[in-house]
Amino acid sequence: MRYPASEKAEIIELVEQSHLPAKRTLDKLGVSRSTFYRWYDRYCEGGPEALADHRSRPDRVWNRIPDDVRRQIIDLALELPELSPRELAVRFTDERKYFVSEASVYRLLKAHDLITSPAYVVIKAANEFKDKTTAINQLWQTDFTYLKITGWGWYYLSTVLDDFSRYIVAWRLGPTMCASDVTATLDQALAASGLDHITVAHRPRLLSDNGASYVAGDLADWLKDKGMQHVRGAPYHPQTQGKIERWHQTLKNRILLENYYLPGDLERQIGAFVEHYNQVRYHESIENVTPADVYFGRAETILAERRRIKLATIATRRLQHRLQAA
Repeated sequence: MRYPASEKAEIIELVEQSHLPAKRTLDKLGVSRSTFYRWYDRYCEGGPEALADHRSRPDRVWNRIPDDVRRQIIDLALELPELSPRELAVRFTDERKYFVSEASVYRLLKAHDLITSPAYVVIKAANEFKDKTTAINQLWQTDFTYLKITGWGWYYLSTVLDDFSRYIVAWRLGPTMCASDVTATLDQALAASGLDHITVAHRPRLLSDNGASYVAGDLADWLKDKGMQHVRGAPYHPQTQGKIERWHQTLKNRILLENYYLPGDLERQIGAFVEHYNQVRYHESIENVTPADVYFGRAETILAERRRIKLATIATRRLQHRLQAA
């Protein structure tokens, strides 16, 4: 049991004033003699202030990030203020070939008052799809979301997302939300993935909700002609399509910080963000690589290189610590 300094001083005073032997007094108080005399020695040397607990720590921590690396991290954070500590840690490791953890970056930014509330709301998708994919182009998730253009009304964004990699295979913005819009987006996806002109054993399954455009007979006929199976989520359970729902949330939180007055302006912003999302943005659920890294088979090489950098960084820090201690 830990005692605050004030209670330790009271116990010392009780023992000093007691008519009983110190041992019997301490037994009644439930304090061991070794603990009491350690307190007493500190009290005699430094008074009541010396009774406060001090967390012990080594003079030098072998795994401490060097000061020049700390400055580089701060410079990168100031250069790219939109990145989270997680994204900064991964970016720094990849670009500078020196491993830093997310926790270390967070503590460093916190100490320099560089942790701010994001301009967008971050939420996590709920229950995941029960049949997990094991490779790209096994399952495509698709859905519509709506975006308002001032003076034009609502426009609808149709997206096809690869379930395994979270890669945005295709997207299409238009004023309607019909089965023809779905098939047009899927045509783009098949062309972008190369599946429109090669023979494969299994075409991607399509996962959607039960919206009118997804239960239409025209879509069913199109999917049958393409040899694609269609899976629909349970009614009133959007979590089944959690990945594409999360994508829509991420997109809206970023691009809806501005107003749009022409469909072309909104289309350009969506295109720019899709490029950023696919090629640049580190995705936490796929081990902090980008969707494009997974979709195009680069992820394992990148993760292996990060493991090598981490081991090399730790070995360097150990060596520097030993040299300073020698």
